[in-house]
Amino acid sequence: MAGSGVRGAGRSVASKIAVLLGAFTETDPELSLGELSRRADLPLSTAYRLATELVDWGGLERADGGGYRVGLRLWEIGALAARSNGLCDIALPFMQDLYDATHENVHLAVLAGREALYIEKITGPGAVSARSRRGGRQPLHATGVGKALLAYAPQQLLDEVLAAGLKPYTPHTIVAPGHLTRALAEVRRTGVAYAWDELTMGVVSVASPVFDADGRAAAAISIVGRSTGANVKQLAPAVHTAALCASRQLGRRGRT
Repeated sequence: MAGSGVRGAGRSVASKIAVLLGAFTETDPELSLGELSRRADLPLSTAYRLATELVDWGGLERADGGGYRVGLRLWEIGALAARSNGLCDIALPFMQDLYDATHENVHLAVLAGREALYIEKITGPGAVSARSRRGGRQPLHATGVGKALLAYAPQQLLDEVLAAGLKPYTPHTIVAPGHLTRALAEVRRTGVAYAWDELTMGVVSVASPVFDADGRAAAAISIVGRSTGANVKQLAPAVHTAALCASRQLGRRGRT
């Protein structure tokens, strides 16, 4: 029961704030005080005190229904992340070219643990609905950007992904370790990754890695469109070219 016992005892204030903020998700962007207390495993009084301090600081905002949502102060701080800033500055012109040519979703993602973290997205009214947003995470094995990143990641990461299990999101999601291993080998051979109806039915993702000055896959660029009618023969070289151009720019910056 919220507010009873000694839940949260022994944890630092910083860890309590971190778990409180971590309670918000893409599907639950607004939470009541009771939900915050339960999800963060904190007494109701502690959750209220921390939430009030975060509201005063700008990290949380009061929602219309009396609950809480993430505040703009966190967005401002997140925008200062060096890895995100540099990559976005370099990749955006090439992403814009891809969007102008296709009017489909264009994504930029980086590795974040065992997931792909989307740090930039360009979309428009005619683009297919995609399960992606800036700051959102998606699985590596079921997305184009995820496969592009995983193909060039250390073997340890692939081992961890396989050990965790390959969750099926659609009937077409790769769930066999051998199948994924072969798909990643093909990505390394061609420089292009595909995800056909693997995260969302009716959607295809075509992605290519962006390399830094040390030859590491720092990010991946993708076009996400409708799997029926998509001209993948044209999308693949376009995405690959954009990623190569971004890689050259990123390599030059890394050598200066």
